[in-house]
Amino acid sequence: MERQPAVAGTFYEGSAARLTAQVAACFEKASVLSDTKLPMIGAIVPHAGFIYSGHVAAELYASVALPSRFVILCPNHTGRGRGVAINSEGSWITPLGKVRVDEPLAAELRTASPLFEEDSAAHAREHSLEVQLPLLQHLLGDRFTFVPVCMMTPSYAVCAEAARAIAHTITEHRKRGETIGIIASSDMNHYLDQSTTLMKDQRAIDEILRLDPKALWNVVHHEEISMCGYIPATTMLIAARELGATRATLIRHATSGDVSGDYGYVVGYASIVIH
Repeated sequence: MERQPAVAGTFYEGSAARLTAQVAACFEKASVLSDTKLPMIGAIVPHAGFIYSGHVAAELYASVALPSRFVILCPNHTGRGRGVAINSEGSWITPLGKVRVDEPLAAELRTASPLFEEDSAAHAREHSLEVQLPLLQHLLGDRFTFVPVCMMTPSYAVCAEAARAIAHTITEHRKRGETIGIIASSDMNHYLDQSTTLMKDQRAIDEILRLDPKALWNVVHHEEISMCGYIPATTMLIAARELGATRATLIRHATSGDVSGDYGYVVGYASIVIH
């Protein structure tokens, strides 16, 4: 199965030439302070249109030692499909070419937990995972594979079970000297003024930097933080801790207002590496 791009021409440029230039501009705008790459067990990256958040995601990707295999977790904005929807075969198309689904890794995740259900409907129109691929293609070309997982479970317990399955699977690969990264796609707070957004964002970021997935889950609910990808972020954090993560580093925090100039109605973006 080939999954066709859903948001080429809207969230990012629709032709190969224009997208190549746009992605290069995202990386040029990113501020990478050191030539030494940070290790990565997991990461949180934003998923808005490239004009708004592309540089925030690019700065993380340029700052870390990227593996060649990924589990990419994203939120479900469309409400279609299963609660933990996996796409376990084929490839995804972007204007820059094909990205192969890591079929063996997907099969292992499905074996590790019945939560991972094959479901193309959840992925068909979802933008939040798709927008990561051109950025990774810019750095890795066709030298990477990934497992797409789209999540809309309302339960922390389900996040924990999915995370344990991911961590168990990655642990087995580590025994063979293989590295697999976990990417959680999420924007931060939505559609409030700049100062309120920065305050709400920081409450969530603080819990991520403490590597406390339960506290992240709770603060999002109790403080009404409209962080759309808190479910994949929580899942990634649980898995990363199972895999021995001891630190988190904030790479960049920004808002859409920094680009648009409209600070009365913004979306927050943060990129954070877990290592």
